[in-house]
Amino acid sequence: MQDLRNIAIIAHVDHGKTTLVDAMLRQSGAFRVNQQVQERIMDSGDLERERGITILAKNTAIHYKDTKINIVDTPGHADFGGEVERILKMVNGVLLLVDAAEGPMPQTRFVLEHALQLGHKVIVVVNKIDRPDQRIYEVIDEILELLMDLGCTDEQLDSPMLFASARQGTCSVSPDEAGTDLTPLFEAIVNYIPAPERPVDEPFQMLVSSLDYNEYVGRIAIGRIERGRVTQNQEIVVCDYHNERPVRKAKAVSMYEYEPLGRQPVTVAEAGSIIAMSGIGDVTIGDTICAPEAPEPLPFVKISAPTIEMTFSVNDSPYAGREGRWVTSRNIRQRLEQETLKDVSLRVTETDSTDAFNVAGRGEMHLSILIETMRREGYEFQVSPARVLYKTIDGKQCEPMERVVLDVPGECMGSVMEKLGQRKGEFIEMTPIGDRMKLEFLVPTRGLFGYRSEFLTDTRGEGIMASVFDSYAPIKGEVKRRNTGSLIAFETGEAVAYGLWNAQDRGALFIGPGTAVYAGMIVGESPKKEDIVVNVCRSKHLTNTRASGSDEALRLIPPKQMSLEQCLEFMADDELLEVTPEHLRLRKSILNHEKRMKSQFRK
Repeated sequence: MQDLRNIAIIAHVDHGKTTLVDAMLRQSGAFRVNQQVQERIMDSGDLERERGITILAKNTAIHYKDTKINIVDTPGHADFGGEVERILKMVNGVLLLVDAAEGPMPQTRFVLEHALQLGHKVIVVVNKIDRPDQRIYEVIDEILELLMDLGCTDEQLDSPMLFASARQGTCSVSPDEAGTDLTPLFEAIVNYIPAPERPVDEPFQMLVSSLDYNEYVGRIAIGRIERGRVTQNQEIVVCDYHNERPVRKAKAVSMYEYEPLGRQPVTVAEAGSIIAMSGIGDVTIGDTICAPEAPEPLPFVKISAPTIEMTFSVNDSPYAGREGRWVTSRNIRQRLEQETLKDVSLRVTETDSTDAFNVAGRGEMHLSILIETMRREGYEFQVSPARVLYKTIDGKQCEPMERVVLDVPGECMGSVMEKLGQRKGEFIEMTPIGDRMKLEFLVPTRGLFGYRSEFLTDTRGEGIMASVFDSYAPIKGEVKRRNTGSLIAFETGEAVAYGLWNAQDRGALFIGPGTAVYAGMIVGESPKKEDIVVNVCRSKHLTNTRASGSDEALRLIPPKQMSLEQCLEFMADDELLEVTPEHLRLRKSILNHEKRMKSQFRK
């Protein structure tokens, strides 16, 4: 039995987790000396590499002297907090990364709180000490305040604190030293993080904390062996803690342990090891795999409930079915159910209609990643605007509140505070950082819908905004979703330059010449608070009359290109987003102009 350590790397988004894993792999000899390696090698998904964020928790391992260190790289975005919550059951300690300039952020508090509740040992790593705007000593005080605020023990308060530059691959025990390599970090892991308990002589037991999927072998269960040992082709049973399903028999067809940059097939695995196992058809996250003679399920960590919801439905626009491969309600239902197996913080429920499903998640980013993934897989559907999930507590209706931290230039502070005040934000704290200000608010979740792009405009693109779910509180009152209207296409056809030239005086357009449109489709944004119907398909009547200046070239303003997140933020309550593999089309839920006017009149 080799010496073993199981750790997770946790932090706020963009504090350098995946970059640190790269440096650890590089120093441990995972790459050849002359090997060309891309940055953030653990971010293997297309969306992860495009957006520069980690979406799924991933496993790897390194060898330091005689010790094998299993590492779990976790997401830093608050919307993917469910990934962090469930994998913390697999490890015995965590590396908490904190940016040397930004300091502890909302997600830092969230992940640290869960690690402390499980009693994990914590190694604090102040990262990016080579930043020109670093403020190491202030950040150290903020970390200690956070630990005390979360009610840590004296031992956890005395956790080792290291100072690193993940990009340069260096670490030191002193804030005034740069360090030469990551040896101090490896030594801290080996000396401070406890080895997992390894009761090898007891019956086999393993909690499934994560799932992978392979089209050749099906579902792959990932977890840490709590006790005993398992051999290839051994008979096993699968049970769940709440006894919702009967005990099922299965066989450990193949097993893998994690090595640098991949999995290594093994025939025997023992207690304490993190392994991947295939051969179990209907296994889900939270199940326990046991020896047949001792079917004893383990409790699974309680995952925080979703806070927002969208309705996914079959596309019923005039252009439905033209671009997607999977378009029916059966296809959409199967895909959503498949996603809930891997993502425990996602919830899918039926609606009164057989063609629509309510999908609840942690935030707009959480659901937008699902939408983009389905879109790339060839699915075609439409989604409603996001809405919050209310709760009744002590007879009062309550709504979710977000703890928002904003890092803004000093001169932009006034407009940011004014906008959040209009959105029922409650000001908590203000900290000056050089010529910038760090602001902290409690804001209703619905107050943040559509605010992110407005925030970037107000701060000239220099602001940093981060939020995490805080608690439920009594409803704060009315919050306007948006202060602008929509430009709506009058008829079905193809947009032409002459029609767009006449329409662009009414507001900012989202489409250019040659775009196929249909009646009721949103083609632009009106600065007024009311919707305006425009005819972008209108062409110029041809006559044999010619006059000086009448046939000059039409000057069109370049259209505003809307990303998926911007489309989701833009939608009003009576609008939908049509999602296809090739296009994103905003539309009114009632396409016919007369019926839409009548419905508004009735309201």
